[in-house]
Amino acid sequence: MGNPWEHTRKDAGIAFGFSTPVGTDDGYIRGSLVKVPIMGPTRARIHTMFFTLRGIGRPCDAQGQFLPPDTPPPLRATTPSEPWDPFESRLEFEVAEFLYKTEQMSGKNISKLMELWAADVARYGGQPPFADHADLYTTIDAILLGDVAWRCLKGQYQGPRPAGIVPAWMDEEYDVWFQDSRELVLRMLANADFKDEFDVAPIREYTHAGNRRYHNFMSGDWAWREADLIAAQVPDVDGAMLVPIILGSDKTTVSVATGQNDYYPLYMSIGNMHNNVRRAHRDSVVLVAFLAIPKAERKDADSSVFRKFHRQLLHTSLSAIFEPLRPGMTVPEVVRCPDAHFRKAIWSFAAYIADYMEQVVVSCIVQGWCPTCLQDAKALDKPGLVNNRTRVLTEAYIKTFDPAVLWDDYGIIHDLVPFTNDFPRADINEMLSGDLLHQLIKGTFKDHLVTWIGEYLMKEHGDSRGKELLDEIDCRLALVPPFPGLRHFKQGRNFKQWTGDDSKGLMKIYLSAIYGVVPNEMVRTVAAFLQCCYIARRDTVDDLDIAQFRDARSQFYDHRKVFQETGVRPDGFSLPRQHSLDHYDQHMINFGAPNGLCTSITEAKHIKAVKEPWRRSNRFEPLGQMLLTNQRLDKLSAARADFTARGMLSGTCLGAVLAALQAEAEERRSPATDDNQPSTQDNNGIGDNDYYQDDPYTDPPEPEEEEEDGDNNASAHEDSGVVHGPRVSGFVVLPRKHQRGYPRTLQDLGPHIGIQNLTTLVSRFLFPQMHPDVPLPEDDTLLPPLPGLMQVRVYHSAIATFYAPSDPSGIGGMHREYIRATPSWRKGPPRYDCVFVGKDTSLDGFRGLHAARIRAFFSILWFSAVGDEPDEVTGLWKVEPDYFEDGERMRDVIHVESLLRSAHLIPFFGEDPHESLDYFESFFVNKYADHHAFEIAF
Repeated sequence: MGNPWEHTRKDAGIAFGFSTPVGTDDGYIRGSLVKVPIMGPTRARIHTMFFTLRGIGRPCDAQGQFLPPDTPPPLRATTPSEPWDPFESRLEFEVAEFLYKTEQMSGKNISKLMELWAADVARYGGQPPFADHADLYTTIDAILLGDVAWRCLKGQYQGPRPAGIVPAWMDEEYDVWFQDSRELVLRMLANADFKDEFDVAPIREYTHAGNRRYHNFMSGDWAWREADLIAAQVPDVDGAMLVPIILGSDKTTVSVATGQNDYYPLYMSIGNMHNNVRRAHRDSVVLVAFLAIPKAERKDADSSVFRKFHRQLLHTSLSAIFEPLRPGMTVPEVVRCPDAHFRKAIWSFAAYIADYMEQVVVSCIVQGWCPTCLQDAKALDKPGLVNNRTRVLTEAYIKTFDPAVLWDDYGIIHDLVPFTNDFPRADINEMLSGDLLHQLIKGTFKDHLVTWIGEYLMKEHGDSRGKELLDEIDCRLALVPPFPGLRHFKQGRNFKQWTGDDSKGLMKIYLSAIYGVVPNEMVRTVAAFLQCCYIARRDTVDDLDIAQFRDARSQFYDHRKVFQETGVRPDGFSLPRQHSLDHYDQHMINFGAPNGLCTSITEAKHIKAVKEPWRRSNRFEPLGQMLLTNQRLDKLSAARADFTARGMLSGTCLGAVLAALQAEAEERRSPATDDNQPSTQDNNGIGDNDYYQDDPYTDPPEPEEEEEDGDNNASAHEDSGVVHGPRVSGFVVLPRKHQRGYPRTLQDLGPHIGIQNLTTLVSRFLFPQMHPDVPLPEDDTLLPPLPGLMQVRVYHSAIATFYAPSDPSGIGGMHREYIRATPSWRKGPPRYDCVFVGKDTSLDGFRGLHAARIRAFFSILWFSAVGDEPDEVTGLWKVEPDYFEDGERMRDVIHVESLLRSAHLIPFFGEDPHESLDYFESFFVNKYADHHAFEIAF
C-alpha cells in the first residue's frame, strides 16, 4: 500500500501503509471513544499570588459558541436504564476488576474459583458472578467505555540494495501497533478525575516574598511563549485552550530467557494535568504504540545504511502515529474538559521524556554531543553556554555546511529528518527536558561519582588496601539504621544488577559512609552534587531555589577537579550526562519542576503496560495478547471512572449489600416515608464505617498494632507508603490496639523498660497542662504526686501522615510512615526510631527542631546539635545525646502531637565501624533520607 501522507522523506528509504484493524476474534479489540467522567479530590494552592494568561481556555458550548461568565457546565450524560451494564451488579464488576486487574488471576484459576463459588451457593439456589473465565472475559470485552482500536502500520526498506546477497533486514516487514492519538487525548481531556488537577491556561505563581514559583508544566515559560505564538500565527484562536502534548519512549526487556524479549513502547500525556497526577499515572500517561525494533546480523548491524534506516523508521513511525493531531495544531476543535465544560483546544508538541541514548536518536544528533546545545562534544565541561539547538538553526546549518563538517563540528546528521519537522511549530531540540533518573541519579551519581571513588581507592592505596577500604564503606552502609522507605544494603553496594531505586537508596546514605575514608574534597564533591540533585528533584522550585541550584552546581564543578588532580579523570569531564546539569535551571523555568518529566514515569508505566501483560501471555506471539490485556484494563478503568462519577462505588461492596438488606427489612416492617428513610447504619446495624478503610477523606487513619510477638515477624504493612486522597493536615496517631505483656501501672512500667524516673518525667509533663498559669518547679521534689496508680498502655509503633509531594505520594501529595519503638524487630535487635520534634517555630530548618529517639512512646532520648552550623565537609548537621550530671542520658515525656515525623540519624563512624548504634557518641542528621526531610530540616 502506498504512503498515505502528504509529507514524504526523500532519503528515508521507507514505505509505510495501514493494515486493516484486527477484530476481537484475532485477539484485538475494536471500538469507539466514550468520554468518561470521574469525581476527583479538591485542591488548594499554598501560595495565593498567581496569574493566568487572560483570554485562554474560555468555556463554550458544544458548537464552539462562548458562554457568559459563571455559566455552569452542561450535564455529561443521563443515567442508563441498566446502570451496571454490561455487569449485572456491583459485585460482578468488583469481582471482575479484582480477578483480572488486581490479582491478575489466570483463566484456569478463575474457572476453578467460579466452580467452587457455585458449589457453595448452589444450596441456596444462587449462582457465581461468572460461569467461567470465558464468561468474565466476554463481559469485560462488552464494556463500551475506554474502547480505542489498535491498528497496525507495516513498514519496509525501499532504498538501494547491494549487488549480490541482500541483507535479510532489507526484506523484513516491520509492524508498528498503535492507537489513535487524537482519541486518546480526547479521552484524557474528558476525564473528570482531573478536574481539580488541571490547568486550562498558562499560570504564573509567586511566593509571598515575590519569587516566581515553578511547579506544574503550565507554570513554566514554554506554555506562555507557545500561547503567544499561537495567538500570533493561528487565525480564529481567540479564547482557545493550549493542550501541550508530552511524549515518552524507551525500550524495555521483559525476559532474558526467551527469544523475543525487547519491546519499544511509546507513551503520551498532556501538560495541562499536574505533575502529581502524571507521576501517579491514574490514566494520565497512556500507551500509544509499540514501535518496531529492526534487527540485523552482526556483520550488518554497524553499517551506515542499517543505522540510518533504524533511526528513520522511528521518525516515520512517530509522524504517522501522531498524524491525527496535525489538523488540531492549526484549527481549534471543541473538546470536553475535566470540569465538564466544552472548550476550543489547539494541540502542540511540548516535551519528550527520554534518556540520553533515546534523546540522541530522536534529536538526530551524533552520540556524545549535547541534544540541547551546540557545545563541542570534546569540551562539554567548558564553562559558559553556547547557542541552543533549534529547528531553524539546524536547517540553516544543513543548507550551509558539508555533511562531514556538520558531523564533526556540530554533531548533526544531515540526512535524518526528525518527526517534528512534519508538524507546525514542533521543535524536537526544545522538547527535550532534563531526565533526573538517568542523567543525575543513575548517571552522574552512580556511574560517575561512586565509580570514581572506587577507582581512586584502588589507584591510591593499591589493590589489597583499596578493597579493604571499599569493604569498610560497604560495612558502614550495612550498619545504617532502618528508616521508612530506606533500602537496607546488607552487602553494601557490592551487587551487580542496579535498579533506579537502588541508586536512589544509595544516594540517601552514601555521604556519611565515605566521610573519613576518602579525601574531604571528594566528600565535598558528593555533597555539592547531592545538594544540586535534591533541589532539582523538589516538587516545586522558585527563583531562590534556582539560585541555590546554580550555586551548588558551581561548587560541584569546582570540587570535582579533585578527580582530575588525582588521576582518576585525567582527560576532564566532557560527559553528556554531567553536562546536562548546565541546562537544568533553564528546564525548570521552561517546564516547571523536573520530576514531572522524568523517565521514572515511563519506566513505572512499563510494569503495567508491558511487563505484566507479557507475563500474563502464553509467550507464543505475545504482542497480540499484550494488546488485548491493555485493552481490557483500559475498559475496566473507564468503567470504574463512570461508576464512580455516578456515585455507585461509595463505601464498600459488603456495606452496600448490608444496607440494601437493611432497607428491605425496614420496608417490610414499615414502608419508608420522607421522614423515615432507611439508613445505612443504626445502633445495631453494620455500616461502612465499621470497616476500616485507608482513606484520608474520612477520619484520620489508625494503624493496627501487632500482637505480643508481632514485631518478631514480618510486618503486615510497609514502613512508608502513598496516601491516596486530598491534602489534609499532618498528624501522628497511635494504634487501636495496645501491646500486651507490659505492666499496667506507670509505677511498674518505668523499671520494666529501664527508666527509673518515669513517674517524675510524667509529672513534669502533666504539670504545665494541669496548671498552665504556674511556673514549672525546678526541683522535682516540689512536683505534686501522681494521682494513685496510673493505668498505662504501651505501643510499639505510631503512624505519621504528612504532606510530602516530592516523595512517593498520592494525588494530594500525602505520605505516610510508621515510627517504631519495639524491643525486637523481625526476630532481631531492638528498633527505636528517631523523630523530628518541634522546638521553635520562629527558627528556620533544623534550628527550629529537636532530633530525638523514641522509647515506647513514653520517654525519648534528646540529641543536641554540635555547633551552630552544619558540618563543613558533608553539609549535614551533627548531633550528640544530652546527659544529666550523673552521666545518665537525658529523657523526657512529650505529647505525641508534638512529633513532626521520623528522623534519620546516621552514626558518625569512628575507628571501629562495627560498633552498635547504641554506643555511638555522635550522629549525622540525614537530610537526604527523603525529600521531605530535605525540605523541613534544611
